[in-house]
Formats: sequence, structure tokens, C-alpha cells
Amino acid sequence: MHFTQREQQALRDAGIDQDTIEAASDAVVTATDDAAAALEAFFDSRGTVYSDMDIAHSSSEIQEHTVEYCDLFTHADDIRGYLRFDTWGVPVEGGRVLTDEKVELSLGPTVHGRVRFAADEDAL
Repeated sequence: MHFTQREQQALRDAGIDQDTIEAASDAVVTATDDAAAALEAFFDSRGTVYSDMDIAHSSSEIQEHTVEYCDLFTHADDIRGYLRFDTWGVPVEGGRVLTDEKVELSLGPTVHGRVRFAADEDAL
């Protein structure tokens, strides 16, 4: 179940029956799985992506990345995994599809922030 025990109780106290709570929970899980699949497909279908990532030794506002792979897994409403570029990689701690040509990921250690990726520099 996606909802915590307190959230489930609050929903029941608000008059929502258990079947509706379970259906909503299932919908959240399905939406999360779909988002993770769409994010992986975004990176898998391109060899190169562009980002607004702040990189220490770069004066450019837009970075170019060669993508090796994006491997994500889900649990309830969490998306986690790893994004591997040609020479380095970073843990993924969340993400969402913004458009067909642009996504946003929350990246973990070494980056620690939300980064937008696009198929084209102009999309950023």
C-alpha cells in the first residue's frame, strides 16, 4: 500500500472507504511505474542528451552528455536507480517527464539537485 497507516486512517476519517483507498494507492504505483518506464525510454532512445546541470569546471550553462544507460526501479511512489554517462554516473532519486523532449531527475551524491535533460539544447 502506497499510503502510510496515518494517511490511510486520515482518508478513512474523511469518509473514504478502504476499496477507494486501495484503488488510489494502486493508481499511484501504476503512475510511478509508467513514469520510470518513460524516463528510461527517454535516455535509451538517445545517445546524447543536454542538461542544465551545474558542472564545476564548465563555463557553459548547458552540458552535453553521452548516455550509456539509465536503470530505474520503483517502490510505491519512489523512483530510484542510476544514470550512467560515458565517463561517470550518478544515483537517481526521483524524476518526472516534462514533455516528450524534456525530463527532470533528482540526482543524488555528487550532484545533489534537480536537473533537466533534453534531446535538444534549445529545449532547455
